[in-house]
This record gives sequence, structure tokens and C-alpha cells, in this order.
Amino acid sequence: MQAKVVALEEQFSATIRQKIVDSQARPFPVFTRRDTRIPAIPGKAVAVIGMRRAGKTTLLQQIMQEHEQEGMRREEMLYFSFEDERLGGMRSGDLHLVIEEYYRLHPGLRDRTKALFCFDEIQVVPGWDTFVRRILDSEQCTVFLSGSSARMLSREVGTSMRGRAVEAAVYPFSFREYLRHRDLEPTERPERWTKAVRSTLRHELGEYLVYGGFPESLGVRGRDRMELLKSYVDVALLRDVIERYEVSNPTALRWLVRRLLANPAGSFSINRFHNDLKSQGITAGRESVYDYLGYLEDASLLSTVPISTTSERRRMVNPRKVYPVDTGLIDCFDRSGKANTGHALETCVYLELCRRGHEVAYVRTGEGYEVDFHATDPEGNEMLIQVCATAADRKTLAREVCALGKAAEEHPRAELLLITMEPPEGKELSGKVRAVPAEEWLLEE
Repeated sequence: MQAKVVALEEQFSATIRQKIVDSQARPFPVFTRRDTRIPAIPGKAVAVIGMRRAGKTTLLQQIMQEHEQEGMRREEMLYFSFEDERLGGMRSGDLHLVIEEYYRLHPGLRDRTKALFCFDEIQVVPGWDTFVRRILDSEQCTVFLSGSSARMLSREVGTSMRGRAVEAAVYPFSFREYLRHRDLEPTERPERWTKAVRSTLRHELGEYLVYGGFPESLGVRGRDRMELLKSYVDVALLRDVIERYEVSNPTALRWLVRRLLANPAGSFSINRFHNDLKSQGITAGRESVYDYLGYLEDASLLSTVPISTTSERRRMVNPRKVYPVDTGLIDCFDRSGKANTGHALETCVYLELCRRGHEVAYVRTGEGYEVDFHATDPEGNEMLIQVCATAADRKTLAREVCALGKAAEEHPRAELLLITMEPPEGKELSGKVRAVPAEEWLLEE
């Protein structure tokens, strides 16, 4: 038995050594630079989280490349992926081999130079968290982690790492990153945009709202794009929800996913959906539906937004609004056959607020007026935001401005914004409401 253990350890060591050599010899891939905020807190690992195929591994490569540009030598950095069948059966007690083989290749670095370790898919090794905590304490290193949403949930990382990790959330491309990917990112401020530039940006925004920002899907059109994006959803459902949580009623879960993704920016009531399931002859308890919704959020497939209130009871009894992780998913599941520009733009604005670190809720006043977002930035500044595809129509403009005004009575400190693809003449409305072209707001620094 002991001989088998030794042989397996030697096999792991040989594989690890070769992977390290290959990784450090491999040039960095060509990629589009991401704007993801990376926390820098001494003594803490950074967990890169997000939906599958959003670009987590590429972000690790970008982090390493940026360190190299700042003067760090390649041998002082290690990218190591644990998604390798040759490492099947690894346990937490074997993880020390990665560090030992790295320093065996570079003996002069230990305790003399601060290394950068990027561990991809480390969650496949049981007990990985104790290993990471140990090397944070015993080695001179900075640690980045990334992995499947099924095992690398932000709340679980925080618990298992006992406060020794912070998160960096990766989304599909933002509008700015989408333009950068297509070599169309503007270099001037909006007031210096020519008519041609503004026209191009408005056209590209329309494309972005339809096709979304999953990096791999860009450039893929028609049925192939639809199938690719649906495969992302299918894999997330299977691996990150059904398998992880041992869901016993996948039929109800899939009904829920189709309902939510087909109604972006819509209100969702668990009671109403539960009754719809019953009418279709599908059995699922209300608690199960509530759990399923949480699982889908954990998998980063969608997000829910509560009503803005200080009352916990009011927050619980009111419907939540639901947004997919990317606007490209809307076209895949919407069967109405109608243009969905307004809801796609609202989804786009919501995702951008999340990227900027805002806390987001929606507003429904006592008189029944609704405003899409009450957003609070990390400094505590408030915004009330109404989103509409066009504000050129007088009735539409009056309705949206009126809703903002009524909501402002409950949130007097908030800035009032109307974000639209077709703004009205003049940006100052009613003295307080500011109308902003969507492409300008999305490209704000």
C-alpha cells in the first residue's frame, strides 16, 4: 500500500514539474484586456468568480502579463491548472507538491522573492482551502484562484478561507470591452465625438444588445451563436446546479430557467410561478422554487433585484426583478418575435452598475410609480435611473420623468438619470432629470 502511495506521489510530481516548465515557457495568449477591478489586500487571496466562459482564465493570464510589464520575471510567476486527468485523485495532502516542484525548479527564489501563484480550477482538489491558507502564511506569495461556479461560490470561498480571500467578479464583455475587442473603443471624451463616431457607437450598441458579450460567441452568427449560448446555459444547469445540488426535479428547474430568461427585466413572483407549474401538471413545492432561484444566482446565470425598502417584510413579499448575466441570452429564449431593445438596454445598464460596484434595487412608490433602479455606489452616492429605448416620444418622456420625480420624493439625495438610446432635445429636464445617451453612460470612466 505504501509503495502505491509513493508511486502515485512520484507520478504527480513528474506531471506537476512538466506542467510548470510548459506553463512558464508558453507565451501569453493574445486577448482583449478586461477592466475587472482586482482587489489588492495584503495577506489575502483573490478569488476570480463568474459564470462559465465569461473569461476567468484569461483574466488570470492578464494579471500575470501586467505583472511582467511591471518588471516581474516569468520564473517568479506560476499559472497552474488542476483540470488535468493526470492529476485525478489528488488530495489536499498532495498540493504541497506544486510548491515544492516550483521551488525545485527555481531554488534561488524561495524566501527571497515574492512569487505570484495563479491556481485555476483548484476546487477540484478536496481541501484546497487549507492548502491556500497555509501557503499565505508560510510562503512569500500572492495568490489568485479561479474555478467553476459549481465549487467557487463567493459566499463559500469566504467561509472556507475564513476571511483570507476577497473576490473579483468577472462578467461577459462590457460595452467598452466589446468595442475594444472590435478595435472600436473611442479615445476621446463624448464632447469630442464626431457625428460619424457617435453614429458608429450607437450602431455597435444595438449589435451588442442583441449579441451580448461572451468572448467566444463574438463573430459567431445565426443558429451557431444561438446553439453556443444555449450550450453555456445547459452546462451551467447540469454542472453548477443539478449535479451540485442534486436537484430531483430538473423539469421544474428548466421551466424556471426558460421563464426567467424569456422575460428579462421582468418581475418574478414565486407564488405565481408555482401556480403556473401546477396548471401544467408539474409538481414542485414553493420552497423548491425558492431554492432553484438561489441556485441559478449562485451559478451566475442570472441576478435578482429586490424592491428598495428598509422593511424586510416588504422586501420579502414584493416580487423581484430578474436579469440574465448577458444580453445575448435574451434572443435565445425570447419567443415573442418582437424587438426587445428596451429590456436588453435595461439589462445592460444593470450589469454595468454591478461592474461598478453599486448596490441595486428597484423603486415602486406608494402611488404605484416604478423606477428601474435605485443605485448606491461604494461611496454612498445615490442615483435613480430610468431606462428606455427611446425618449423622443413626448408621452414616453413625460411618463418616465414623472416616475423619476415621484421616486425622488422618497429618495431626495439621489441624482436623477434617464438613460436612453434616443434622447430628447436638451439634456436637462424638469431642472433635475438628466437625460444621457446610453452609449455615453456605458462608456463613462
